[in-house]
Order: sequence, then C-alpha cells, then structure tokens
Amino acid sequence: MNLREKYNIPANTVITIAGTVGVGKSTMTNALAQALNFRTSFEKVDTNPYLDKFYDDFEKWSFHLQIYFLAERFKEQKRIFEYGGGFIQDRSIYEDTGIFAKMHYDKGTMSPVDYETYTNLFDAMVMTPYFPHPDLLIYLEGPIDDIIARIRERGREMEQQTPLDYWVEMHKRYEDWINNFNACPVLRLDINDYDLMENPAQIESIVERISYMLQQTSHLRK
Repeated sequence: MNLREKYNIPANTVITIAGTVGVGKSTMTNALAQALNFRTSFEKVDTNPYLDKFYDDFEKWSFHLQIYFLAERFKEQKRIFEYGGGFIQDRSIYEDTGIFAKMHYDKGTMSPVDYETYTNLFDAMVMTPYFPHPDLLIYLEGPIDDIIARIRERGREMEQQTPLDYWVEMHKRYEDWINNFNACPVLRLDINDYDLMENPAQIESIVERISYMLQQTSHLRK
C-alpha cells in the first residue's frame, strides 16, 4: 500500500506548494509527487519571452511579464483539473498578484493604471467560483536567517548577486500575504521541522498532516 492509499488521500487531489526563494519548494514538490504517485507541475521560466527584457527595464516590462505569468498559470491550472487532478504544483497563481505585482506597484515599477488593470483581470479570472482552486496550499516558512543561509549554500549566480535587503523584503511580503490568504485551505510547514534531503522518510509525517487537513476541510465543506 502506498502513502496515498494508507492516508486515504483522493487520487484527484491538487496540492500547490508556496513560499519564498530558498525554502525548498521544488524538493517538496518532487518528494510529495513520488510519495503520492502524483504528477508534478513546475513553472516554465525558459520559454518566457519577457524575462530578459524585464531585467533590463523593470518599469517598461513589469506589466507584460505579470500578464504572461497570469495567462500561463491560468492555462496550467485548467490543464491540471481537466486532466483529473493528482498533481503537486510548484508555486501558486496567487503569489503573482499578492506578492510580485503588488511589489512592482509599491516600488513604482508598475503604474497605478497597469496595476489596476492587472488586478481586475486576476480577480475576474481567478477569484471566482468557476476557477478550479487547489484542494490545499502548503506554505513553506522559516526564519529569514535560515532561508538566506540556504540561498547562499545552493550558490545560484543570480541569487548570489541579489542584495540581502531584497530577500528580507521578500520574506516579509510572503508572510504578510499568507497571513491574509483565504482562496483555499493552507497547511503551514516550518522548514526546520524536516529535512527531506537527509531523511526522505520524513515525507510520511507530512503526508499524514496533509491527510488530516484534507479531511478537516472536506468535513467543513459538507
């Protein structure tokens, strides 16, 4: 018996993993998919036609970039549910508007008119009863010092060149966002409570918590 059957997790479940850079979203996505025999859905960055332009000129291209991400994530969300679920998704559609578009607006790299257009479009597409929201969002969190240490340890060039203040601000924005998030049920996991790289068997305790959360939210919906 696999873990999905052991903990009575429906085969059509859709789980989204969220959290700031460095918390281990990809590791969690792969570990859960393997444990539950689910498919994975990862963000497609390489095919984004605006990314390079955006890094050259934030103000000119931030709106285009966010619209592109919104469209791609919306199509991917539809694909997952049309397939019949059974997916672990790396990063949610909600983070784009709640964190990144808002940050551009706050910093002046997205105009008020563009920001209003973007948020109106997001609300019309996503924040409706017709949009297939995930069954559960898993939020990976931890102290900022631990997250920065992880970013430095993995040594990605672009991340190493990013100012420390950026990571601190992003951490705060994520915390503010998740504390006000209510589009679907949330399971919060502290990154210091497990280490899937060193001890892959710890995934079972996480699956157990997922099962409990899904049962609770299913009961509330009835």
